[in-house]
Amino acid sequence: MRAFAAAEKFVTDVKRRKLKPAYLLAGDEAFFRKHCREAVLKHLVQPELRDFSLHEFDLAETPLIEILDAARTPSLMAPFQVFFIRGVKALYTRGSHDAEFKAIEDYVANPNPDALLIFVADHINIPADVRRMELTDRDRYERIRETLGQYCGIVELARVEEGDAVRWAIETAASEGVKVDNDAARELVDALGGDMMLVANELEKLILYVGEKKRISLGDVESMVLAAKQRSLYDLTDAVSAKDRVRALGVLEAILSSGEGEEAAIGHLYMLAKTFRQMLVIFEKRVRDSRALWQALWQGFRVPPFAAEGILRQARRYKSRRELTRALRLIARADLDLRSNPPSKRLILERLVLDLCAEPHAAEASWEQQQLPV
Repeated sequence: MRAFAAAEKFVTDVKRRKLKPAYLLAGDEAFFRKHCREAVLKHLVQPELRDFSLHEFDLAETPLIEILDAARTPSLMAPFQVFFIRGVKALYTRGSHDAEFKAIEDYVANPNPDALLIFVADHINIPADVRRMELTDRDRYERIRETLGQYCGIVELARVEEGDAVRWAIETAASEGVKVDNDAARELVDALGGDMMLVANELEKLILYVGEKKRISLGDVESMVLAAKQRSLYDLTDAVSAKDRVRALGVLEAILSSGEGEEAAIGHLYMLAKTFRQMLVIFEKRVRDSRALWQALWQGFRVPPFAAEGILRQARRYKSRRELTRALRLIARADLDLRSNPPSKRLILERLVLDLCAEPHAAEASWEQQQLPV
């Protein structure tokens, strides 16, 4: 698994204490960064001496020269010191930083053998296929390689290809005596956008959830992983926006047949309303690509990575703001009905889906007929 190779080599070097004076962890993949950090703490830092051995600095707050002076100074309390240095981006702001890079060069030429510097450049995103790296990230990475890369061992923390992530999930669960079905592992990875930190966390929960069953199925993933539930709801809005009533009812049936089913009806409506609100923002701001999507949708209101292209496609199917606001009104009415203790929540959701799939004038006529007194 190629993406795992760089982190594993670093971990191996740490175990064997075959270390360079300084390393650079390049990339925002938190899973590998955590893996490297845990290896350092396990093999280089004695737990009882952590307060004296482990040092955390941020270049936005502490001058680099001061950090290097601390690294040169032997500790009276700890036989080995580790310095994690975040905020590498500060070395590439406006103005000259020649003095700082010269200081790093001088330190590496004559390092403290009982100290390790680890620079963390987590402001760069390195995709699984580096040929698809964004231009801004590519420029940042090249500048870092040409400067810090001359003095530090570079550990590239890139995103993981889907196939490698699926294989990792299956093998990791197997090491715990749990079998993961292939379709379950693929859904887990796909629903979480290949974010290995999320995949690892959710896999741990799933292993505890299945307990003595010792097997993780697709249904378990759909029941326990929030992103997988969201995925099903995005499938529903995809069918609705395409006015495909048969497929929409089929997706709704699958949602209601898994997990909490009808008991989670209010939650389903909340997610539907959120998706239509997202599409309304996309429509009004004339968003055309996923990059603009992240700018248009604010923090806490963004879509999961797997849904970005899908929601753009769905929003383009609506020709006016009126269609989207109408959908939100239909969802609001369904919400009121659900909260009035109806005899069948399923019937309300099915009626909503049919109305959402219908042309506006037909749906509104259908609603008005249902409101007439008998």
